[in-house]
Amino acid sequence: MTIRVLVVDDHPLFRYGLHTALTDVEDLTVVGEAVDGADAVRAAPELGADVVLMDLHMPGMSGIEAIQTLTAEAPDIAVLALSMLDNDEALFTALHAGARGYLVKGADRDEIIRAIRAVAHGDVVIGRGIAGRALAFFAAAPTSSRAARPLPELTDRELEVLTLMAAGLSNHQIAARLYLSEKTVRNHVSHILARLQVDDRTAAVVRAHRSGIATTPHVR
Repeated sequence: MTIRVLVVDDHPLFRYGLHTALTDVEDLTVVGEAVDGADAVRAAPELGADVVLMDLHMPGMSGIEAIQTLTAEAPDIAVLALSMLDNDEALFTALHAGARGYLVKGADRDEIIRAIRAVAHGDVVIGRGIAGRALAFFAAAPTSSRAARPLPELTDRELEVLTLMAAGLSNHQIAARLYLSEKTVRNHVSHILARLQVDDRTAAVVRAHRSGIATTPHVR
């Protein structure tokens, strides 16, 4: 499988450097570049990107806004945030927006390549320089946090979809209930199966009942 990558940054030299660094990697191909968030939101689906390398601070639509839009409109595209900032606020803002990974721009070529491969396969990646702080944050999180609730590997939206699946709703009914397209619901279901490591919808519903979420009011 070749992973299709879109590079997003408002600095031409940085885009060029990333593009060049990834050119000779056998299982990666750079399908294009974007100069800001709006350009990324348009180009990622058009170019069939699997992974978007997203700068966070750009003029116009920021990287955070672009991540939020892509997560809502194209959840099958993984976003890997790249930022000059290594502070907690930037990290958690990006992850909350829907990024599946966060690297500081000082990361070396091998780390970036490993991160691209990981997020393309559904993993979450945090750069070595800030991973310790992220682990400390989640270890200290209150019991009401996502880390402490049933099936924490699912996003809040995926948990909503699984709850409705367990209630017997079809994709069409779930789409109507959550005001989503059926394609988006299908993508959510695929991600749920992958994250829970189950083969089909029935097995996912069984996990939902075993975890207790089928009788817990998670749906807004």
